[in-house]
Amino acid sequence: MPVEYLVKEDGQRTGVVLRWEDYRALLAFVVEDPDMLPGLDRQTLSALADGMLAPRFQERLDELLTLNESGTLDAVEQEELDRLLDRIDQINLVKARAAYTLQKLFDIATSA
Repeated sequence: MPVEYLVKEDGQRTGVVLRWEDYRALLAFVVEDPDMLPGLDRQTLSALADGMLAPRFQERLDELLTLNESGTLDAVEQEELDRLLDRIDQINLVKARAAYTLQKLFDIATSA
């Protein structure tokens, strides 16, 4: 983060000038908003906001949902389905928090 100082004639630093974007990012550490993800840069937040379930997990989820619909899901598969659904819930929470943080810190609207 580039920092410029306000300096008196005698060389004493009396203040700091920050870019607006950097100032807003620093506010995330001061403002106690539990829904924000402070400390992450714009690129990381964008990647999180656009994140999705890995293709191999998506394929397995589709298989398990098909078995569930047909009533042929066994207990082990039910546990696996529950774990995958929990993972999806966590991914969606992170996506939402990343999108919210982008909007608050950088005034960026996302499709998440």
